[in-house]
Amino acid sequence: MPRLMVVSGLLLALMFGCSSKPTPQAESSAANTLPQGSQAVELDPADFVGAINHTYWPMKPGSTWVYREIADDGTAQRVEITVMSETKNILGIKATVVHDVVTEEDAVIEDTLDWYAQDRVGNLWYLGEDTKEYENGKVVSTAGSWEAGQNGAQAGIILPARPRVGMTYRQEYLKGQAEDAASVLSLDELAEVPHGSFSDVLLTKDYTTLEPNLLEYKFYAKGIGPVLVLAVSGGSGREELVSFKAG
Repeated sequence: MPRLMVVSGLLLALMFGCSSKPTPQAESSAANTLPQGSQAVELDPADFVGAINHTYWPMKPGSTWVYREIADDGTAQRVEITVMSETKNILGIKATVVHDVVTEEDAVIEDTLDWYAQDRVGNLWYLGEDTKEYENGKVVSTAGSWEAGQNGAQAGIILPARPRVGMTYRQEYLKGQAEDAASVLSLDELAEVPHGSFSDVLLTKDYTTLEPNLLEYKFYAKGIGPVLVLAVSGGSGREELVSFKAG
């Protein structure tokens, strides 16, 4: 496994079970409007804008991120994410289509279309995904696919407009299939990956009720997006940004 390049007192404390509790002020700043659990939300298309320009993950069409992912068994995979120019109508909202392709030794093992949209306040919403897993060139699973408004699926927040330590929110919801959530842990982390070194990085704790033993830390750099993902429970994988091209 590659050398761990993150330098952060908070991260080390969290890894060794010594994390500090958010202040009451931070806890109170966690807006009640952020969706939680299976809570139903009604989204008004008039509340959404066409462009996604979130500070921690702008999605201009043509932007491309390439990651190197090291699995628990040491296997290396390549992840390429591209913001497409087309949109998908979901609940009357023009969602941005993002294409996510995972390859291993040049063979596609996963191909996903994700759908995102930003509201006028600045929250980045996740409206669903169409995902396919491959073996020997054939689709073997579409588990995890969902679309807001279909079969009881509910949209979630990928990133709040103005993240604050202590905020918690649902990222997606389809009972028994997609129940990811996240909490904001820090806004001033440091991260170093092949693409570069970053400061003032947003750190979130990502988890799911479907697999309580799984826990990931995700690092978002301003103006770029996710730069590093670390599995800290239920695995030991690492995904790091190798290159980024703005659209």
